[in-house]
Amino acid sequence: MRKDIFTPKRKNYIEVGEIYFWTATIHQWQRLLSKDEFIQIVLNSLIYLSESGKVDVFAFVIMPNHIHIIWRIKELNGKETVQASFLKFSAHEFKKRLLLYNKNELENYKINASNKSYEFWQRDSLAIHLYTEKVANQKLDYIHYNPCAKHWALVKDPADYIYSTAKFYMSGEKNYSFIKDLRNEF
Repeated sequence: MRKDIFTPKRKNYIEVGEIYFWTATIHQWQRLLSKDEFIQIVLNSLIYLSESGKVDVFAFVIMPNHIHIIWRIKELNGKETVQASFLKFSAHEFKKRLLLYNKNELENYKINASNKSYEFWQRDSLAIHLYTEKVANQKLDYIHYNPCAKHWALVKDPADYIYSTAKFYMSGEKNYSFIKDLRNEF
């Protein structure tokens, strides 16, 4: 019996080789990801990490102020965890974009910290290990129906939300080439 199974882990801990539901939220729930150019930064990062063999991405949704991803981290990105690299890279890209096109909005992310001046992602993202098919399907549904939630009302049908893998799982139409099918994992 594995002794480490009873060792408490941080809520953002991800074990390499396992499949997780992962959530990251924009600082103070601001709606930075309501703009296509910032959504594209997130997508480009997922594409890069997938194509470089660091992750398998099974599902995602990019909401106006947070993201949900189901993924498997395959290896570290140098000395960093992949999720840390993802957050750091996208934050740098968000900052560059705001410096170029909207310096006033950049001030919304200013913080008083010794190691950085801006914070785009809230600390302590959430990782939930998907240890059974049932749990995985629950999280898959949660991701895909998030844009339909009453407080968002972004679409009526999950497959109509373009920044999601819902269309792939509902109709087989693959809008994102880097997506792997979670149904093949259990």
